[in-house]
Amino acid sequence: MTRWREFRRAEPGFDCTVLGTQVHGARVLWHDGGRGWMQVDGVDGHATATAGILLTVTVADCIPVYLVAPERRAIALLHAGWRGTAGGILRTGLAMLERQAGVRADEVVMHAGVGICGACYEVGSEVVEAVGQHARGPGPWHVALRRCLLEQAGELGVRHATVSAWCSAHDRPRFYSHRASRGTDGRMVAYLGIPLVTARP
Repeated sequence: MTRWREFRRAEPGFDCTVLGTQVHGARVLWHDGGRGWMQVDGVDGHATATAGILLTVTVADCIPVYLVAPERRAIALLHAGWRGTAGGILRTGLAMLERQAGVRADEVVMHAGVGICGACYEVGSEVVEAVGQHARGPGPWHVALRRCLLEQAGELGVRHATVSAWCSAHDRPRFYSHRASRGTDGRMVAYLGIPLVTARP
């Protein structure tokens, strides 16, 4: 908890910090307000159009997906592992922004952040099939989650999307990787928020 307090002090302009107990699912929660720490269970994505709410997810190979609608001042932050990617968390996040803030997919700027790259992410055939690809040959198979998310984004109407060049596994001296460390690394925090603006006298 000490590190979380230090993190919050380092990011002024937020009355509320949202934390989630992630379950590698596709549930996204909308936040209208709150103060202090807000801990929610069983949620892998958060969205808001309220200034002063800092959204967070923790990652150590899974992909943090940032969704921003600048004109509408609405945002979402998603934790996308293979299960979330297969389960449509990106679709759910975009639908949440549309339903709650009237945001169209073509108004959204998306960034798929630091996570494991396809070359480092060796998986079973069931994972390949789950994310909509074909497991050809005898394996081993690899999945590039950020590429899958970019393809989904295009199909959903997102026109502006970028991808981090960093890999949490082979760039492990800079980042945490659950897979590369065999479970000994901790977690990184991805965060996104609209800071409160203090009026000048």
